[in-house]
Amino acid sequence: MNPITPPSQTTADTKGQLRNNLLGIAEYQERQDLNLELNADAYELLSAPVQLSHLVLMSDRQCVDQERALIVQLCERYGIVPPSIHNSHFSAELGAFLLRWERHTEYSTYTFYHTGPFEVPFAQPAIRLVPDEWLASLPGEILVATHIALDERSRPKRSLTELAALFVSKTVIGSKVAAGSASVWSDNQIHSDGFGRILVHDENLRSRQAGRLMQRLLEIETCRMLAMLPLPITRQMIPQLARFDGRLATLIANNNELATIEDEQKLLDGLTRLASEIERMSAQTSHRFNASRAYYDIVKQRIIELREERIEGLQMLQEFMGQRLSSAMGTCDLVHTKLETLSLRVSRASALLRTRVDISMELQIRDLLKSMDKRAHMQLRLQETVEGLSVVVLSYYLLGIVGYGLKASKAAGMAINVELLTGIAIPVIVIGVYAVVRGLRRMVSK
Repeated sequence: MNPITPPSQTTADTKGQLRNNLLGIAEYQERQDLNLELNADAYELLSAPVQLSHLVLMSDRQCVDQERALIVQLCERYGIVPPSIHNSHFSAELGAFLLRWERHTEYSTYTFYHTGPFEVPFAQPAIRLVPDEWLASLPGEILVATHIALDERSRPKRSLTELAALFVSKTVIGSKVAAGSASVWSDNQIHSDGFGRILVHDENLRSRQAGRLMQRLLEIETCRMLAMLPLPITRQMIPQLARFDGRLATLIANNNELATIEDEQKLLDGLTRLASEIERMSAQTSHRFNASRAYYDIVKQRIIELREERIEGLQMLQEFMGQRLSSAMGTCDLVHTKLETLSLRVSRASALLRTRVDISMELQIRDLLKSMDKRAHMQLRLQETVEGLSVVVLSYYLLGIVGYGLKASKAAGMAINVELLTGIAIPVIVIGVYAVVRGLRRMVSK
């Protein structure tokens, strides 16, 4: 078994030289890392007989540093160069076993390999060689735990009776894979030790083929469980969606019984609250549903890559997954679609009600403008009436002033007829006041 050398160790001596000497042109900073990611070994080179134990631990991204520290601790225990602080995967032989660690977005995988003959598969799994206290310190929660045993080709195939004794359910599924180069059996059950079991018989596998086959089987085990993560949430959502659907139907039915704008606003408030609850549920579950679909696609792709051939009397892995996993995924897809459809229906109902409210408000504004126009017209008429009175009042006061002036002039010795001049001044003053008031009104109007 060949350990995988971390990318930082294999290219540290060439990166600088390439960047400085590549046609005199600056190299993209991440070019080497991207190329290494594309060509990184995704599996180990294996030779039968070999047993492996695989753990998938769900953990937050914040646990990566703790995981690396534990890997470093284990490497120091066995005198192995630890991974760099930037590596998200690591592989090395540690004493009697080989460790492969990979960090993914929401989980980490730990795979332990042990090469050596065995008579009874799964009786002495590879994980027994790993220190118990180190395993107990791993962060996260176990989602997948699987033992795989690869029988060497020189050993006779096990009979159905022997196979049934190895699997707790007594029901075995299996098939020939890799164009007949190996046979695989399992029961997809969790046994008393907490692990699932897969038995592989090598018939004509090369070491690279064996490594790829083990990796595909592990990815199927991992991704099928990850794909089913939304199933418990889905079962909880089904009655909630039914209640949401009933509330929406009631609100839509009340739409035809609205009498006032207050009723419309009350109904709109109910629709808004319902839309808020649906969007909250969608935000909480959409990521999980999308991830589940991606994992399910990986499972289907890996099953296709197995190139299964039927073993007489046994159900193939593809058939088992088609019956069990596709049914669970169908339920998840149905609920996800129902949630999206319900959200769309609430949005349409809210849009229609908002349109109705807007029309009602526009009608109210129209009536208000009519009322304001009527009031303005009445005010204008009143102003015209007051204008006539104001001419009379102003004329009266001006005539009084003129009368006082004439009386003063007569008292000063001027021979004038006060009453006659006052009478002559009346039409002049009235006409003058009227002309001034009209002029001021026109100036204001402009």
